[in-house]
Amino acid sequence: MKKTAQLFKALSDETRLRILALLGAGELCVCDLMAVLELPQSTVSRHLATLRNAGLVEDRRQGVWMYYRLTTPATDLRDLAQGLPARLAALERGQRDQELLRSYLAQKVTPACC
Repeated sequence: MKKTAQLFKALSDETRLRILALLGAGELCVCDLMAVLELPQSTVSRHLATLRNAGLVEDRRQGVWMYYRLTTPATDLRDLAQGLPARLAALERGQRDQELLRSYLAQKVTPACC
């Protein structure tokens, strides 16, 4: 029951839902998420920590940069969590975020990160 509560807590915030929708397109650096969400690093990292603790995302370090991607949650609500990013990306806000991400990534000078 505790894991289920953590999952729903993680899903109860608009910014975290936006992050899930963006990660549905693939792995992203924290700086990519900061640019699209127009939020400071500390805020984005705090939301990512909540999603990681709920088992929705996983991270990896490459040099000084942290990259995040969706993971398969280990809960009974796996079907809900797996289908959610695509549903969120289809919403009006999700579509705008996806457009901002594509534009940002196209203008990015170095693919390695910021």
